[in-house]
Amino acid sequence: MAPPSTTTVQDHVALAEIELCGELIIAASAADEDRLSPDRIDEVLKVAAERSESGRVD
Repeated sequence: MAPPSTTTVQDHVALAEIELCGELIIAASAADEDRLSPDRIDEVLKVAAERSESGRVD
């Protein structure tokens, strides 16, 4: 059996994705409607307004 590792490895991208998923879960649980609108999702994820102006198709 290998000894326990004292080094902690963190995947910062994975941690950021988990945090964003958590934010979406919180927003969805607080929403009155069945689904979050694309605009609300962008707001929760802090997507820049420029993205929607640069040709995003819904």
